[in-house]
Amino acid sequence: MTGTDRHWYVVMTQPHAELKAVSHLERQGFEVYLPRFLKRRRHARRTEIVAAPLFPRYAFVGVDVTAQRWRAIHSTVGVARLVCSGDTPLRVGREIVDSLKRMQDDAGYVSLPQRPAFRPGDAVRVVEGAFASCLGLVDGLSDGERVAILLDMLGRKVRVLVGIDAISAA
Repeated sequence: MTGTDRHWYVVMTQPHAELKAVSHLERQGFEVYLPRFLKRRRHARRTEIVAAPLFPRYAFVGVDVTAQRWRAIHSTVGVARLVCSGDTPLRVGREIVDSLKRMQDDAGYVSLPQRPAFRPGDAVRVVEGAFASCLGLVDGLSDGERVAILLDMLGRKVRVLVGIDAISAA
């Protein structure tokens, strides 16, 4: 940001309207930062990589509240509201936005840390799906997306395939 009195604030967008809100805010002369990352999406047995907001429904807007008409943000197309405490917009530390920008790759997407690598024998907890909150042991990796785990059910070990995003270390 260039202005000395310009600070970062958080704007809440309408559902799935982040890009629309960013476009309209930029047209009004505001500096806007929408951190995005590449997300793996599975639908109808297809997997594709798509750009998605790092914080769904939220974006950062750079505003000089003494010189700019910041209240216009509330009525901007795609914006639900500016995050405020009472009537005062809540300022976000510049270091937060700077650290997110430093995590971006050459294409402008935030690079997230890789998922933990599980090895056979590791204890895991299922965090979503039909077996949520069950504890198990990693039996092996079936492909890049799923992990075979052994769950103790009805007195015996049952091998179950779950998505790698559906488990965490126990």
